Amino acid sequence: MSGHSKWHNIQAKKGKVDAKRGKIFTKVGKELAIAAKNGGSNPDTNSKLRDVIAKAKANNMPQDTITRAIKKGAGEMEGINYEEIVYEGYGPSGIAVLVEVLTDNKNRSAGNVRYVFTRNGGNMGSTGCVSFMFQKKGQLVIEKTDQLDEDELMMMALEAGAEDFASEDEVYVVTTAPEDFGVVREALEEKGLEFLEAEVKAIPDTYTEIDEATASKFQRMLDAFDDDDDVQNVYHNAEFPEGWEE
Repeated sequence: MSGHSKWHNIQAKKGKVDAKRGKIFTKVGKELAIAAKNGGSNPDTNSKLRDVIAKAKANNMPQDTITRAIKKGAGEMEGINYEEIVYEGYGPSGIAVLVEVLTDNKNRSAGNVRYVFTRNGGNMGSTGCVSFMFQKKGQLVIEKTDQLDEDELMMMALEAGAEDFASEDEVYVVTTAPEDFGVVREALEEKGLEFLEAEVKAIPDTYTEIDEATASKFQRMLDAFDDDDDVQNVYHNAEFPEGWEE
């Protein structure tokens, strides 16, 4: 089977992750706290929390950091009302962009997101302008190793309830329906598998090829969104040039 994730291409330079590890921990920590606040601190009874814990572990977040974030959400966040908002817009060359925000100040976030779009050759659009180009999917990314047999892994994933399985340059990508994500993830974890990425995300139906000049401009937009503490996730349909590095 072949998926359409283009995982390696659209990661917006995964190699930069180590330098931004603290920011990633902050963002995932907020997700952990919100999940614990809304559904309780016990992952056995809070499926959303289980999924966010898996995401935290895929990002190599230490267990004590995970535990602190959960405890904070369970008992130390009264009075903080975070709102989940999705902004839509276009990057340079018409790239479709979704920006997921978790904020306690809607006006601040709206202004900041609009500024990043405008400052980097794009524009913020109205609700629904690009979201129809994306589908919510669970995605589990597994590093290729000599110990993993591709056919065996594909059968494990499909038998667990996955929708699709793709073999890419350095990774295997397992795709699920959002409601099946937790079940498939847990089934593969029980087989001893670890993930480079484990989360429900917005996957574009089609991709827009961009040249190097556009890629450099768009990467600056992505970096600016990443620097905003309110921005949790950014999804887009850009296909960076093969081998492109900024």
